[in-house]
Amino acid sequence: MDDTPAPGKRRRRSDARLLVPIAQRPGPLDSVLIHPAGGGLAQYLGVGGRLARHGSVHGIRADGLLAGERPDNSVSEMTGRYLPLLARRVPRPRLLVGWSLGGVIAWELAARLAVDGPAPAVVLIDSFAEQLGADDGLSAALDRRLDALSGQDAARVRATALAHLHAAARHRTRATHPAPTLLLACAGPRRREQSRHWRSRASGPLTVRDLPCGHFDVFDAPQLPYLLAHLDDFLAHLTPSVQESTP
Repeated sequence: MDDTPAPGKRRRRSDARLLVPIAQRPGPLDSVLIHPAGGGLAQYLGVGGRLARHGSVHGIRADGLLAGERPDNSVSEMTGRYLPLLARRVPRPRLLVGWSLGGVIAWELAARLAVDGPAPAVVLIDSFAEQLGADDGLSAALDRRLDALSGQDAARVRATALAHLHAAARHRTRATHPAPTLLLACAGPRRREQSRHWRSRASGPLTVRDLPCGHFDVFDAPQLPYLLAHLDDFLAHLTPSVQESTP
């Protein structure tokens, strides 16, 4: 007797806990924020508030942050787990947003959703289609941010982040995406290469805007207004209905 479906069903039920409601609002744009390396969603507070002007907002956090959870260690594994959470939603999300690794996962999810339905637009916040370094400084940045945590909390965050760093280092984005995309690119030596890589994979319109800061500064108070201004402009041109919903 083949009992393969049963574990799949158990996993799909448990994976529902990874989809986190952030704002339930009427509006034309249902948005989903995808976690970066480390798995949390806290850094998206300002972005989520801005998206909530246009409709409901959810987030997908990573497995591995709570007791008894195990972090995923490949982009394909994360994409496979998160896809049913979005494909079963009615309506499906119209916008996926992700910073760093989160943008890569958002792109892969959008490409998969386009196979049997409308492709959501994507916002890539300083994401890279191909990672050349192991973590581009994320390990050191992670250690600085873990100072406020202790014990098992810090250990789980660190283990999850390291699993995600290895996943990002191994992954090469191959999928193409047909819907509008906004790439917010930070200053740095890989800026031109970053844009070229995404353009080679975009079968729909790709807008590139610069952020005058480093990768780990994009959500800091002095820098966030630049990010939000580019996001507002992208949303205003996405569809007339989104434009009309802006206060």
